[in-house]
Amino acid sequence: MNKALRTLGGLRTRVIDALPAGTAPKLAVILCHGFGAPGDDLAGLGPEMLEFSPKLAAGARLYFPEAPLALDWGGRAWWMIDIEAIQLALMRGEFRQRLRDERPEGMQQARDAVLNLVKDVSAETGLPVSRIALGGFSQGSFVTVDVATQLEETPAGLIVWSGTLMNEPEWRRLGPRHKGLRVVQSHGRQDPMLPFEWAEHLREFMTEVGWQVEWLPFNGPHTISPEGLMAAVRMLEGQLEG
Repeated sequence: MNKALRTLGGLRTRVIDALPAGTAPKLAVILCHGFGAPGDDLAGLGPEMLEFSPKLAAGARLYFPEAPLALDWGGRAWWMIDIEAIQLALMRGEFRQRLRDERPEGMQQARDAVLNLVKDVSAETGLPVSRIALGGFSQGSFVTVDVATQLEETPAGLIVWSGTLMNEPEWRRLGPRHKGLRVVQSHGRQDPMLPFEWAEHLREFMTEVGWQVEWLPFNGPHTISPEGLMAAVRMLEGQLEG
């Protein structure tokens, strides 16, 4: 297993593959962690995915960027979130539409950073955007859905673990140009942070703009389910076969 810590697109990024020295990948995968997690939070999935799938091990390189903002307790964020304000608004039933319409302060900067990461990954691998898949967990999925809508070329796939719909006016305007984009989406029915119905709104939006969504609800909290992980692996394998 090859592991390196690099700076790509201005972000500290863990790069993992099982390719022989000098072998270029046929597929690149960028996975972004959630709000408050350490920068290496999802990187442990890299060896797990490559060991489970000989196809991925033979053809893919995985990238795990650290979000740009450092939090007081040591975690990181793509943009700042006031958790207490969100919880209060949830209790009052005031929050749903506001989040759905909102492009929060800091989202543009996070988008630009990940777009620059995509450019650097494309440059170093020689792969077009159509051979680069994006995804993430929670806030990391928000930023990668946002980035996917901005790209001129349709990415190889999109992985949405515990995501929600936001920045809807812009996403709805740009989303249709990526008709046919393959998406794996999973969400826990008992998620206390991002209610299950919010994920359903996201699924409906992605379907309406023409994206091909594999929807994987599960009984559980705010986490990545084994089924969601394996579905992502299958989708990536399919891109390699294609």
